[in-house]
Amino acid sequence: MKTTTKGCLIATLLLATSQLTGCAVAIVGAGVGAASVAHDRRTVGTQLDDATLESRIASKLSTNEQLKGQAHINVEVFNGVTLLVGQVPNEQLKREAQQLAESLPQVNRLHNQLRLGSPTPASVRAHDVWLATKVKSNLVADKRVDGLHIEVIVEDSEVFLMGLVNEQEANIAVEIVRNINGVTKVIKAFEYL
Repeated sequence: MKTTTKGCLIATLLLATSQLTGCAVAIVGAGVGAASVAHDRRTVGTQLDDATLESRIASKLSTNEQLKGQAHINVEVFNGVTLLVGQVPNEQLKREAQQLAESLPQVNRLHNQLRLGSPTPASVRAHDVWLATKVKSNLVADKRVDGLHIEVIVEDSEVFLMGLVNEQEANIAVEIVRNINGVTKVIKAFEYL
């Protein structure tokens, strides 16, 4: 009888938990998002400006007929510093993408890290997502640097690091990332405090 009661209690708890999962994900997600915003060295206004600028650049690139279908371009903006990563078939389109991004007055500085070649397949992009998670986890776990101050962008196993850091933090971050299996190259796009 005791086992049956215990089983019913476990079943009831599992059912209740399954009904709350969506709420829990929303609450946890909101908490992580709020912690991330609060922990960022940029002001909230700058964070919003960066998100808006990133969206405007991505929109300009996606509506360009020459780039559409021939290129794979990701845009990241941190403190007005813009990073373009991905693949384009030729130098002309690489310059075109840069000119489109630089046409917006809010771009303080641009790092054009587009590579010449065909767009990467979905399997490579999935690997990049996994590698970005691995890199971010290693940065957050290492006590020598505050990994929450560093943005990690991975494109075709190349890792790009952005953020507002001091020189020592930048050097430690590069050392950590360089020693992660699967990383082919580390590129700094930091702004220094």
